[in-house]
Amino acid sequence: MPPSTIHDPAATTDNRLVVAISSRALFDLGNSHALFEREGLDAYRSFQIAHEDEILKPGVAFPLVQKLLDLNKLAGDVPPVEVILLSRNSGDTGLRIFNAIQHYGLEISRAAFTSGAPTSDYIAPFKADLFLSANAEDVGRALKAGVAAATILPSTAPPRMSEQLRIAFDGDAVIFGDEGERVSREEGLEAFHRSETEHAAEPLSVGPFRGFLTALHRLQAAFPAENSPIRTALVTARSAPAHKRVILTLRKWGVRIDEALFLGGRDKGPFLDAFGADIFFDDSPANVESARKHVATGHVPHGVSNR
Repeated sequence: MPPSTIHDPAATTDNRLVVAISSRALFDLGNSHALFEREGLDAYRSFQIAHEDEILKPGVAFPLVQKLLDLNKLAGDVPPVEVILLSRNSGDTGLRIFNAIQHYGLEISRAAFTSGAPTSDYIAPFKADLFLSANAEDVGRALKAGVAAATILPSTAPPRMSEQLRIAFDGDAVIFGDEGERVSREEGLEAFHRSETEHAAEPLSVGPFRGFLTALHRLQAAFPAENSPIRTALVTARSAPAHKRVILTLRKWGVRIDEALFLGGRDKGPFLDAFGADIFFDDSPANVESARKHVATGHVPHGVSNR
């Protein structure tokens, strides 16, 4: 791995990978959020101010954010990463969150506190490539606006000890469009395989995470493939012969995926555990429930599986 140094963010602003994250995805705010739902805003505000100097524990997406920001310390011509906080807290109650950010040494300086209003309106002005939140409503709004977004769900998975950042994606309705899933649901698996074989030379349509995958690939490309601090995986229920169209599409897009797992309907959780994913993105509620027992998981509420 190259020696550590600090980048000049102004030098590579146009290539910056920007991730926007909610406070509940970054830190463990479960108790205070439960208080808010049970007793309302005034009780929540009083609690946060009273506990302002108590450091919040890391949340589900904290290890991911830490590894993303650590990429900025690596030498070489690497586009920097920026993480932005988008929170439904007020600036007043958000002070506890910034105290925790400072305590953990996270290089997060930009934020929007909306006092209960949706945060999704600020994703575009911040030019975020990815939005992670515990609020499904905000995630849905972001997806409709054309931004890769996922609902971060509670997980019992332990943090990964590896320094390498590992991100796994489902294929259909995440990286690609959901046409294949619609054929499979409406006409059956045999019709799906027949359709994919007939259209193998035609690239799959673009899914909601296509832009984020491209930005991540751009970051990966700054490192030698054999010594990269980032590793990606496609973990899909597809199997042969439906694999061919996926491979040819990624080749057409010029996007690198380090590992491709074609599971033919097998439970994804154990495979994600074996890969060591820091986070996995999937549209299927059933797959998400399985995965979050093994790794941090983001639900992408897009496509036919969520209608």
